[in-house]
Amino acid sequence: AMNIGRSLAVLMKCGTDSVSLFSVSPAAERLRHILGEDDNTPTPTIFTEMDTLQNEGGEIEWKESARWVKFEEKVEEGGERWSKPHVSTLTLHSLFELRTCLQTGSILLDLEGYSLPQIVDEIVDRQIADGLIPPDLKEKISFVLLRKHRHQTKKPIHRSLADIGKSSSAASSEFVRRLSQSRSMNDISDTPSTDQLKNKFMKKIPRDAEASNVLVGEVDFLDKPFVSFVRLAQATTLGGLTEVPVPTRFLFILLGPQGKTKSYNEIGRAIATLMVDDLFSDVAYKARDREDLIAGVDEFLDEVIVLPPGEWDPKIRIEPPKKVPSSVLNLNELGQMNGSAGGAAGGEDTEFPAPHELGEELKFTGRFAGGLWLDIKRKAPWICSDIYDGFHIQSISAVVFIYLGCITNAITFGGLLGDATDNYQGVMESFLGTALAGTVFCAFSGQPLIILSSTGPILIFEKLLYEFSKSNGIDYMELRLWIGIHSCLQCFLLVVTDASYIIKYMTRFTEEGFSSLISFIFISDAIKKMVALKYYPINRGFKPDYITSYKCECIAPDQGESANPFLYFLYLRCFDVWFNLTDMDWSQLSKKECVNYGGTLVGNSCKYVPDLALMSFILFFGTYSMTVSLKKFKFSRYFPTTLRKLISDFAIFMSIMSFVGLDMLMGLDTPKLIVPTEVKPTRPDRGWLVMPFGKNPWWWYVASFVPALLVTILIFMDQQISAVIVNRKENKLKKGCGYHLDLFWVGVLMAACSFMGLPWYVAATVISIAHIDSLKMESESSAPGEQPQFLGVREQRLTGIMVFVLTGLSVFLAPVLQYIPMPVLYGVFLYMGVASLSGIQFWERIKLYLMPPKHQPDFSFLRHVPLRRVHLFTLVQIVCLAVLWILKSTFLAIIFPVMILGLMVVRKLLDLMFSQHDLAWLDDILPDKDKKTKEDDKKKKRNKKAAEPESDEEPNSSVPPPVKIPMEAIESHTEPVPVHVNPPAQNQTSDCEYTDPFLHLLLCQIVVSCVNV
Repeated sequence: AMNIGRSLAVLMKCGTDSVSLFSVSPAAERLRHILGEDDNTPTPTIFTEMDTLQNEGGEIEWKESARWVKFEEKVEEGGERWSKPHVSTLTLHSLFELRTCLQTGSILLDLEGYSLPQIVDEIVDRQIADGLIPPDLKEKISFVLLRKHRHQTKKPIHRSLADIGKSSSAASSEFVRRLSQSRSMNDISDTPSTDQLKNKFMKKIPRDAEASNVLVGEVDFLDKPFVSFVRLAQATTLGGLTEVPVPTRFLFILLGPQGKTKSYNEIGRAIATLMVDDLFSDVAYKARDREDLIAGVDEFLDEVIVLPPGEWDPKIRIEPPKKVPSSVLNLNELGQMNGSAGGAAGGEDTEFPAPHELGEELKFTGRFAGGLWLDIKRKAPWICSDIYDGFHIQSISAVVFIYLGCITNAITFGGLLGDATDNYQGVMESFLGTALAGTVFCAFSGQPLIILSSTGPILIFEKLLYEFSKSNGIDYMELRLWIGIHSCLQCFLLVVTDASYIIKYMTRFTEEGFSSLISFIFISDAIKKMVALKYYPINRGFKPDYITSYKCECIAPDQGESANPFLYFLYLRCFDVWFNLTDMDWSQLSKKECVNYGGTLVGNSCKYVPDLALMSFILFFGTYSMTVSLKKFKFSRYFPTTLRKLISDFAIFMSIMSFVGLDMLMGLDTPKLIVPTEVKPTRPDRGWLVMPFGKNPWWWYVASFVPALLVTILIFMDQQISAVIVNRKENKLKKGCGYHLDLFWVGVLMAACSFMGLPWYVAATVISIAHIDSLKMESESSAPGEQPQFLGVREQRLTGIMVFVLTGLSVFLAPVLQYIPMPVLYGVFLYMGVASLSGIQFWERIKLYLMPPKHQPDFSFLRHVPLRRVHLFTLVQIVCLAVLWILKSTFLAIIFPVMILGLMVVRKLLDLMFSQHDLAWLDDILPDKDKKTKEDDKKKKRNKKAAEPESDEEPNSSVPPPVKIPMEAIESHTEPVPVHVNPPAQNQTSDCEYTDPFLHLLLCQIVVSCVNV
């Protein structure tokens, strides 16, 4: 009670009439004012090096002991290597001592410095002028500060045999002798050494980085600490001061009496850690006086998380996190973030997440072709960069990857089209159509990262159209031409009326349903092709006990059931084979000879080939598994970063080449890639140009408008949803997109392919996502221990153009491509499908069904939405996906685009099942609802301002209202106790201990808490 009474009296001396437990601290207010000033220049990255003073046998030098770019690296005790990067762990006492050092030491801001001796003279003169040190210590301090710096890359200084026997007295005389020589005071080179220039660590430091040097040590001629914080007006390269040739901007010097080495080192680590902190580094650059720096330390202390000493081992080095929170700090959050560590992160604990915005590309202009014109203006400035940005080694791996996916897709759909249309469209047409449509689209479209391909619904439409034409006596190719022309005109109509605007109403619910369906189609098709085993069937009835009955014999023609003597006699005459067939030993003939001579193969094992099925599955799963492993190789511990990234970029190419080599080594007759070798139509009775008139009645030219409308809906939905997925903000695309321009060129290609009798093409979701994944860029100069930051996608047109040019040239590459086994390409298909599921929230929520709550990942939506509501939302999506899958598997697949529109209707109905808060976290708020929510928020803010006219602070719903304690009530029960606060004076003694001013502030906070209790 007595302590509380005294502390309450201290509160009276704080000079306030009331205390608010939740008000913003003075330090936060000061920082808001400092950091809120308009300054377009970004704060450079700071590289911090801490050197400690060493004295070995009379030789004084500074030895590098630790360094920071983002995380701390220590020189191991053996001195032979750097430690692993780890999160700096500081003691609270060292932070308090650092605060006191900044209060009592000398602060030199914007010092004009061009060399280390000149800077040292300025520092020492300021200390003398402030009365912190006597003038007779100037030469000694200058001598110590200008000693040579030995970095970790350098070998230690070796003494001669004559120096080994020197005593300490001889060392002291050497010290005095050096002091007498003014010219030998500076022991640091003025220019960077060869070791500095060749230091490979420069690759980890950004080009615009500046250095912060921390010098700590103990000397025998000081009786109190010598502390100085310096900020140079311009970053200056100070020769051998830093291990890398980075210009120095900040200096922190701490020299003190002997006996407190550990304390000095901890203070040095504290200031070094603060200098690489995003907030404090901004404060250090913009500070105007001592109080600004102290405010930065106070704000850092406000965010410090304390670990109990008995609960963990301080010697344990904390591994850097895989994902570091964003360094962008809202100035309004200063002083209000404390206490968030135990719960949600401060930046995430909001009522609504950041809205999903599609950008101005889908803005309704209300003008004729207004959206198309804006797309052209948006893409025109990037024409040149779209070409030269593609000249990168990463583009080679992307071209190989997407090329193999495209030719596999072209062969698969070409074969199915040939079966469905009686070879009016086959593999040859599929190759040429893919090459033509893809090249034109990538060269002129608004989003060249999109890959065009044939799709399942188009295949079903072609099949139904051919059957309809055949049963009604209508020419299929001419009818198809008019459908393509009408669909082209309808696409033009959608473009000029800005109809792509409706894509705004397709939220994540629709996108994920469509994307998941296409991914599962890729996965199922790849597995189906392997399970079908059309070319290499599995002998499912094989029984090892009856192995003696498994044989295959060649029976002579006269003993066979369907022998034709005339045919094999004609065959023998053609090949000038003259011998008596009755004298031939048919059991010695090979399988091919037996069939050629008209024999019959009889036996249980005639249609089975040993080892082919097993080898095919090894190639299939091996390609997939190796690709997944190599893609993750960049996160492994082996090999340098550049080599790991190179292996990851070429993962698919290396996997394909590895298993192609394995197949060639085994020599088995696995099914190979078959590519046409001649450029000619698959069906001999058709040409490369379809005439629009002459074969069908005239009214079919008009009636074809109706089926064309269905094709247009299919193309519009497929194209635009794929474009939305590609243009997601998560991909960080910078060159903009062009929904209207894309649809325009798809319409043009519809008409062109119809005239040439080629298949129709639209955006392929899975291959487009794979294209983006293969072109993702990451930061090259990431700090040690920091995961590379995703920078965006290499946006260019060159990879797409090269892919489709190679597809067209595949006819001439047939001798090389024939060595690629089909199971290897099916493995690539499987990888594409699985990889496209990554990052889809729907897939992550499905996996939550199988996880106990305590093992579930820390997703943001789980913090704000009850788990049962999450499962209900996921169940609705699963049911919708199942319905789409059933429709896709039947003849109703032709109405697939209409069902995509049905997903938008289901999403609208979800507003009746879920609150807008839940939908904001699990999906996206519809545009109209989003607008209404923003208006409601504005009304709430206006009402709060009207209710609190005297408040100067902006209301914040996430912060509890302040609790006011009237000081009059305190005065009636306590007597004031005098409190003396000594500001830093010139003659003030400082040993960097915890002093009264900060104790006073801490007491205020403690007492207020006690009073509230």
